Amino acid sequence: MKNLFAISLVLMTLVACKSKEKERKEETTTPQKTSLELGKVNVSTKSMEFFVADTLYSGWNTFIYENQSQEVHFIMMDLYPEGITIENTKAELLPPFDDGMRLIMENKMDSAMAAFGKIPEWFQQVKFLGGTGLVSPKHTVKSTVYLEPGRYMMECYVKMFNGEWHTSHGMLKEIIVSNKTTELTPPTPTANIDISSTGGLILKDSLSSGNQIFQTNFIDQKVYENFVGHDVNLVRYDNTASLDSLVQWMNWMDPRGLRTPAPEGFTFLGGMNNLPAESKGFFEADLTPGKYVLISEVPAADEKKLLYKFSID
Repeated sequence: MKNLFAISLVLMTLVACKSKEKERKEETTTPQKTSLELGKVNVSTKSMEFFVADTLYSGWNTFIYENQSQEVHFIMMDLYPEGITIENTKAELLPPFDDGMRLIMENKMDSAMAAFGKIPEWFQQVKFLGGTGLVSPKHTVKSTVYLEPGRYMMECYVKMFNGEWHTSHGMLKEIIVSNKTTELTPPTPTANIDISSTGGLILKDSLSSGNQIFQTNFIDQKVYENFVGHDVNLVRYDNTASLDSLVQWMNWMDPRGLRTPAPEGFTFLGGMNNLPAESKGFFEADLTPGKYVLISEVPAADEKKLLYKFSID
């Protein structure tokens, strides 16, 4: 019996060793999927920068944006026309926006409009392909967008306390999106949001507390007085907050608009940045009981029906 037990123990050891050896061979012969292939894009900000890969895959990509800074930020993905680079942006696009904003701060609106008139013609060909909504400090958000191949600028044009753009202080990064495509498929939504210049912003489903995946349906798109189109921002607010102050702050052409500090009582939880007409994007949020608003970053969002209030019990 002792001999039989010893033989069985040896056989079991041999089988276990062969199994482990097979696992090691499979690990070395089966390539691991990279985050780019999986469509997972980690982005972080510590001050006035984007820490993110220089090259991404085309197709569906999920941006996981961690705002570690002390200010509100967002991600906007701008697909540039062929031949235009970040050097063109710095030399031709930032100066008129810088001059125009400075003149707005000086209450010289006519001169500001003249400065904005120097925006280069190629800016009209830029295609905005989403990103995140506004994100409060120390918050992390998740958005899923479809990226075409090409040269992009990732930007944030929230303003500093003195009215200067974040783009002019480092929040402008050139990214190449390759012809290689991700394996990611869009998530299954728990709620749908329709947005248009005529119908406004409409939440089409009831919501409850917990994690929600919003599908944003851009029915149409137009260029507003602030030179960009409509987007979707999810904002939680408390009893100290004034929605009028939020509406004013969401208009960057106002001297106080998009300027640090953000109005009190509001927490920005991401969303979906500008997309073309008939496009869709997705963003996630963990909803807790309280009051919320969906709002676009356009002048007079309430008058344009681009503000929608709801609550979670």
